[in-house]
Amino acid sequence: MIVRRTFFAAVAGLLLTLSFGLPAAAGEQDPRAFVAHLATTAMETMTVKGLSDQDRAAKFRALFTSDVDLPEIAKFVLGRYWRLATPEQQQEFVKSFEDIVVLTWSTRFKDYGGDLRHTVTNASPDGDRGVVVDSKVDRERQQPIALQWRLKQADGGGLRVIDLVVEGSSMAITYRSEYAAVIQANGGKVEGLLSALRGKLAELQSSGTTATTKTN
Repeated sequence: MIVRRTFFAAVAGLLLTLSFGLPAAAGEQDPRAFVAHLATTAMETMTVKGLSDQDRAAKFRALFTSDVDLPEIAKFVLGRYWRLATPEQQQEFVKSFEDIVVLTWSTRFKDYGGDLRHTVTNASPDGDRGVVVDSKVDRERQQPIALQWRLKQADGGGLRVIDLVVEGSSMAITYRSEYAAVIQANGGKVEGLLSALRGKLAELQSSGTTATTKTN
């Protein structure tokens, strides 16, 4: 069973996409400026009122696939099960993971207004090619949300997002834990997870909604 914590998932889904939409040349910039610019650009683009769910999903997909290292995240999320999966299963998982993120979070943006203010506070090296950027989101009459963006320098140049930590909770680790539980509940078979993801995709595509998700 896959369970999304409503508040964490909503904030994480929103803020992960704040990293999308900048050309590869931005990788030459200061990571602090990189994240700050992306946050402003994405929030202005994705929270447009009156945008149809279909158009918002298309924009989300284009942004999501441009600056996120999806193959690396997918390998991490599946963990040891990645090596047990066939090439066909690996390909289906990456595509299903992308589709679920896009369909789940694209329509959430219409619920956000201009009451979120993003500020970068620090940046530090993370290994040879990585950078961790700390930031926060201020909300009206509420405590700020603490973030850590994990970025890496791509082989072809530019920065790419490999994880977002919200209030100490890693998105990548959260997905990894949830998906591992599904696989274990299905006898350690990757096909069990793929079947659950197919069901969730069918539900999202038919309902057109992205309420708190739960896949059996």
